[in-house]
Amino acid sequence: MKLEGQTYESVTADFAWNIPVNYNIGVDTCDKWADGSGRVALIYEDHDGKATKYSFDQLKSLSDRFANSLLRHGARRGDRVAIFLPQSAETAIAHLAVYKAGMIAVPLFALFGVDAIEHRLGDSGTVALITDLSGIEKLREIQQSLPELQSIYNVDGGEAGTQAGIYSFWGELQAASSDFTPVETTADDPAVIIYTSGTTGKSKGALHAHRVLLGHLPGVELSQQGFPTDATLMWTPADWAWIGGLFDVLLPAWHHGVPVLARRFVKFDGEAAFDLMERHGVSHTFLPPTALKMMRTVERPERWSLSLKSVASGGETLGEELIEWGRNTLGVTINEFYGQTECNVVLSSCAALYEPHIGAIGRCVPGHRVKIVDDAGQEQPPGTIGNIGVESPDPVMFLGYWQHEAATREKYRGRYLVTGDLATCDQDGFFRFVGRDDDVITSAGYRIGPGAIEDSLLRHPAVYMAAVIGAPDSARTEIVMAFIVLNPGFVGDENLARDIQQHVKTRLAAHEYPREIRFVETLPMTATGKVMRKELRLQVVSENGT
Repeated sequence: MKLEGQTYESVTADFAWNIPVNYNIGVDTCDKWADGSGRVALIYEDHDGKATKYSFDQLKSLSDRFANSLLRHGARRGDRVAIFLPQSAETAIAHLAVYKAGMIAVPLFALFGVDAIEHRLGDSGTVALITDLSGIEKLREIQQSLPELQSIYNVDGGEAGTQAGIYSFWGELQAASSDFTPVETTADDPAVIIYTSGTTGKSKGALHAHRVLLGHLPGVELSQQGFPTDATLMWTPADWAWIGGLFDVLLPAWHHGVPVLARRFVKFDGEAAFDLMERHGVSHTFLPPTALKMMRTVERPERWSLSLKSVASGGETLGEELIEWGRNTLGVTINEFYGQTECNVVLSSCAALYEPHIGAIGRCVPGHRVKIVDDAGQEQPPGTIGNIGVESPDPVMFLGYWQHEAATREKYRGRYLVTGDLATCDQDGFFRFVGRDDDVITSAGYRIGPGAIEDSLLRHPAVYMAAVIGAPDSARTEIVMAFIVLNPGFVGDENLARDIQQHVKTRLAAHEYPREIRFVETLPMTATGKVMRKELRLQVVSENGT
């Protein structure tokens, strides 16, 4: 997407979808670049810092071999194949093979425990699984409850052949033929099931078609300053099992022929992230808000010489403090975007087109139609708090929840997919996030979103991380309560609590300061790094017996 000399209005007016009838993610992101030139697709850095490069030519051959192996062991078009691995060459090869074979990929977060794996493998009816020794160890106690799981590929090779159905991933690739013709898929054929990172109940599998990649492109290109302009290497710490890592970075980069850096962080480390980006000259990155907050605490960031052209972030609102830090430290304006697993990157900021409005999560990405709607799906006037609704049909929109038709129907109100996220939209089309419907605090007649308060808290020098909830209160319905993780060197006592309260009170409205502050060691987080405010509310309710 070329943005030079353009305005947001001109880019939006000129945009038109081009979704072909026949389309396959694997062919588009790999095979079309495999022309014998040796063009680099992937740089994988292991824990020892050793970097291995893979060309599109190599990935085509390896993924064709793996597709043949899957077929040889009984997997067929439409079957589900789970990929239970961190960022790695094997993960990329498996994804490409599954798409080209017309099967359905089921990416699984590498740090999932036994219960999470069992639910997802069982719910999806997975027939084949690619994992490592740690994954196989987790499978031992649940494999008997997964009768449809017939083939397990071990990328470490050590368990291959110890029992029926366990194969060496690399051994299979070596033995298989590279002669493979991709299945002809339509843009609407199912390609991937990504399980939501919900904090309550059983996680649901969002089934996406091959077109979902094309649906992501406008948002990725806008949030990355006209990507692939000036792009030389793309990286994210977000796991490729989540829609952010897979469809905001890996596959869009390869659609444009841009190489991707893969590096597994068992636990994210801000200094290590700076090291990695400097060492490899990363030009474009997607950094989730939690990663940015951790990098913000790194001392003397001027030690690193970065090559960044663009930074995008999404998942939670950033706030003014992080935007300012990004400009001063990373040398770029962080473009904030919004989306969900079911319908991703539909709103975005773009500093190349306009000065971002502090507190706004962006405007409609060209090609998408997003409105503020009420519970009945009716559009609301500017300034009204309501649900973020995405008008269907839309190429980025999911096909539905896997085997959950009722839940799919409940997601829609008329022609709008209702996200469950509350926001406002002004006359100029800037959306401001208020919070999840169940995150909004009702206090003394006011409706208060946690985001602005958390941003204000983060601007206090003592605060490392913060989460704000509404705690039950007989007089006000709810009061604002803050859970705070302190920076090293600070003591969480009454004096500090009063100082933090005064800090917020002087920056926000009087009804928004936290009337109660709790200092904690950690905050409950989802696997994707989002604060689980509902867990904090349940904790408070349980303590109060209300």
